[in-house]
Amino acid sequence: MIRLKRIYDEPSEDDGCRVLVDRIWPRGVAKKDADLDEWCKAVTPSDELRKWFHEDVEGRWRQFRSRYAEELRDADEGLDRLARMADDPGLTLVTAAADREHNHTVVLKDVLEARR
Repeated sequence: MIRLKRIYDEPSEDDGCRVLVDRIWPRGVAKKDADLDEWCKAVTPSDELRKWFHEDVEGRWRQFRSRYAEELRDADEGLDRLARMADDPGLTLVTAAADREHNHTVVLKDVLEARR
């Protein structure tokens, strides 16, 4: 099972492996307090794509989904590792993104689930 959470949400026992999938460390969170198993930058959107998307999140959402999925085609090793984690004991993709519906973890989850 793959779950999505913000880094600012309280961790829970059913999170399984908690993996931060942001390129930049979240503001206001000390590494010692993050309760993460891993930080996987290899599957994050490129800086160029991230900046472009943040100029108009809702207006560019569909294009972003497509462009990010295309970028992920070059991230096989990271995707394979995350897909294995999703099996047992489960995987929680962690991000600092405030918008829970329009962010890269939503796309990443879809791509990972399609690989299973």
